[in-house]
Amino acid sequence: MATIVSTLFISLDGVAEVDPAWHFPYFDEHMGAAVGEDYEDVDVLLLGRVTYDSFAGAWPGREAAGGEDAGFATTLGDTRKVVATRGTQDLGWRNAEAAPDLLTAAAALQADPVLGKVLVPGSISVVRQLIAAGLLDELRLLVHPVLVGGGDRLLQCGDAAAHLRLLGSETYPTGVVRLRYAVGAAPVAQSYDDVADKVPGASTD
Repeated sequence: MATIVSTLFISLDGVAEVDPAWHFPYFDEHMGAAVGEDYEDVDVLLLGRVTYDSFAGAWPGREAAGGEDAGFATTLGDTRKVVATRGTQDLGWRNAEAAPDLLTAAAALQADPVLGKVLVPGSISVVRQLIAAGLLDELRLLVHPVLVGGGDRLLQCGDAAAHLRLLGSETYPTGVVRLRYAVGAAPVAQSYDDVADKVPGASTD
């Protein structure tokens, strides 16, 4: 079975709709290495249509230009890309295929015994739907030390809570924190009475 992994750049107040003005000042070799690790051994990219259009509008040109990022651009082009879209037009980039039903496609990828890692870069709406359907295995966040106020958040008002288990964390010199979580079950329910003996100053008698 494949593992479905999400990777997101996100602000400290939960905005995952990246603005270059607050993202790129924090991008350094440490973040570059983290992104490189996210893309290691990826069999399939699962993308929302907006993210796909952004990728397809930039990376083929960078590959053709032959600059410093051409190698990564070639890797993206060579990787199978499953795009959540109901559109019927040509997606215009090699190895890209449309998936009209996101959750059906994601479940099929996850169950495929030949695949190892399915990466969801960006694609906030896709990530929300995968979490709600119990189809996301791992959530990777590069948390920027900035409060941006407006923008699309990972979870919106009305979305169900998602319980996470921390797998690892790293802090970079820029103040960016990389957090890796498994999406899992809720902890055992407790009330204040259950934890009253642990509050500051509680009697130990």
